Amino acid sequence: MTELDTSDRPNGRRPWANRRNVAIVAAVIVLLLVLFFVRRCSTGAADEGRATPIVSVRVARAERGSIAHEISAIGTLVPVREATISPKVAAPIAKMELLKNKVVRQGDVLATLESHDLQAQRAEAAAALQEATLGVSSTEHSAIPMTNAQDQRALLDARANVANMRRTLDRRKALYSEGGISKKELEASELALTQAQDDLRLAQSSMKVHHGTSNALDLATAEAKRKQAADHMATLDAQLGYAAIRAPFSGVITDQFQFQGEYANPGQKLVSIADTSRMIVKIPVAGETASQLKVGDAATVYPDDLPGQQIAGRISLVGRGADPQSRTVEVWVILPNASGRLRPNGTARVVLAAGRQASAIVVPASAVTLDATNGNAGTVMVVDGKSIAHEVHVTVGIKAKDRDQITSGLNGGETVVTEGNYGLPDGTKVTIAGAARTGAAAEKP
Repeated sequence: MTELDTSDRPNGRRPWANRRNVAIVAAVIVLLLVLFFVRRCSTGAADEGRATPIVSVRVARAERGSIAHEISAIGTLVPVREATISPKVAAPIAKMELLKNKVVRQGDVLATLESHDLQAQRAEAAAALQEATLGVSSTEHSAIPMTNAQDQRALLDARANVANMRRTLDRRKALYSEGGISKKELEASELALTQAQDDLRLAQSSMKVHHGTSNALDLATAEAKRKQAADHMATLDAQLGYAAIRAPFSGVITDQFQFQGEYANPGQKLVSIADTSRMIVKIPVAGETASQLKVGDAATVYPDDLPGQQIAGRISLVGRGADPQSRTVEVWVILPNASGRLRPNGTARVVLAAGRQASAIVVPASAVTLDATNGNAGTVMVVDGKSIAHEVHVTVGIKAKDRDQITSGLNGGETVVTEGNYGLPDGTKVTIAGAARTGAAAEKP
């Protein structure tokens, strides 16, 4: 075997071996660089994954204010006053205009009935009254004139005799004291005065007896006839007054049932009138709901006649009895209607405020996430001063349309999340979208 000569190669190595070593080193270096970059990328991704996310939310402030249960119901509009007018006497309608929808004032004549026969009867009654009045006067001043004159004369004579006997007695007393007359003469004068006084009393009694047994009876009879004539005339005056049918109060004629020329009978409908200056909304509510309401509670009325408009009012009556069929209680809300925009028998949706709490912690309903739909327990996300959202367990009291009362869990003044709170983890950093608003919108008392 021939021995190869390696004396001319460095270190006795072959060229192809050197190239292989260089390639290996380069590959190792590339591998190390790749591993370094992969580690850096994975570390950056992990760091990015561990960074806390920032969520954009909308917030409001929990405030103290007034809130009440809102009860929605459908009511019927009726006038405060309405009446159906009927004639009180039977007669043809002599004059009557077309009155439906006409505005009238109290005392205006709506219809006039024929009354010629009543006027004739009244004239006859007036003559009878005048005759009876003259009869009373004649009886009072001239009944039994001779007897009256004699009694009057006897009375005057008796009074004069008493006065004369008294003066005579006074003179004789003076003479007796001076010794001019005897005691017997003095006693005779005293006896004469006593007899004169008896005669005066007799004259007075006779005049009274004559007047009581004759004059008084005739006078009472004449007075009774006069009163009977006066009462008959008053009756005819009342019937003549019924011939002019007047409006009992100011309002609008809502319906007309009879017209000029027709025959009107007592009790038959003539016209209907309604005072629409104020309207009552009559709302049937369940008995359990009615127990929460009281006079003075606020109400908001949305009339169907005025789409898009609402009228504020207050409860004026809560019925004490329930309807025997529907078991509902009637609640009244009185509304002003000077412009007449609300029509009788119209309908309206009414929102009643019951069980008002004057100083309650109130938040927007969207801020509360209830544990159960019909429950009162839930959570609220409260944002602290470092913009970190914290989950707070709360208890809900009154639930209004867009506000909830918080009875436990908040003290008032906290910033609560109203949008973006659903599924928001506790401890999440948040940013407030838009300007912060006072979201509780506490209801005015």
